[in-house]
Amino acid sequence: MPNFGVTIFPTDKCIQPAKLASAVEERGLDSLFFPEHTHIPASRQSPFPGGGDLPEHYWRSHDPFVALAASAAVTTRIKIGTGVCLVIERDPITLAKECASLDYISGGRFILGIGAGWNKEEMENHGADFKNRWKIVREKILAMKEIWTNDEAEYHGEYVDFDPIWSWPKPVQAGGPPVWMGANSKWAYDRIAEYCEGWMPIGGTMSGGMQSLKDACAARGRDANSVTIALFGAPGDLDQVRGRIEQGFTEFVFGLPQEGADSVLPILDNYAKLAEACR
Repeated sequence: MPNFGVTIFPTDKCIQPAKLASAVEERGLDSLFFPEHTHIPASRQSPFPGGGDLPEHYWRSHDPFVALAASAAVTTRIKIGTGVCLVIERDPITLAKECASLDYISGGRFILGIGAGWNKEEMENHGADFKNRWKIVREKILAMKEIWTNDEAEYHGEYVDFDPIWSWPKPVQAGGPPVWMGANSKWAYDRIAEYCEGWMPIGGTMSGGMQSLKDACAARGRDANSVTIALFGAPGDLDQVRGRIEQGFTEFVFGLPQEGADSVLPILDNYAKLAEACR
């Protein structure tokens, strides 16, 4: 049976995270995801991938881990996740601690949705290497998995390198929180097959994407059915969702507008009705 959730940029101008999380759980939905941008450089040299002007909420969003912790505190059932965390901008030891802590206090409900980002100047302000961002993301994820699963963790790579460390708490979920990749490129499939537990393409997949993922998993000796397929930015249309279920999607994440509770809650009601019709 498919699962249904929502995503929103949690900002100081819209419904607040805890209130939204409670409303999501009360309506029988399954998940809540928050994206991440630490800031947006005022230079605005990197064009917005969505075209046109960059919406204001990109530089007004709360830190996702703070917002998700608030959401975890007022819920008991729904999954909470990043959609997506910009791993390239974060220290892997600190990020591993944040993820493990959130998974622990939520009782094993955290999903780490990841991406490498698109804003070159934003990354450079963090001292990150834009050109090699995916290589760095790979090493950081692999290093975090070592921290989550080993009492004395160490990792030695080109970009991440540390000798044995102690770091607790360990995540509740065996192996650590599931890592879902938010990417649609032709390179995404092998990356998912190597170090992710899920794929969350935004709006859909490239032509032949499902088969490409199966081929990538087979090449690494992995069962493609072990990968969760989540549609991020899912259409709020019953027929389209049913069609996506037939394609193999098992998770659907609908977008919410930058509005207050009076506007957002009725939209949640509609998503809850759509989810019920698909179950």
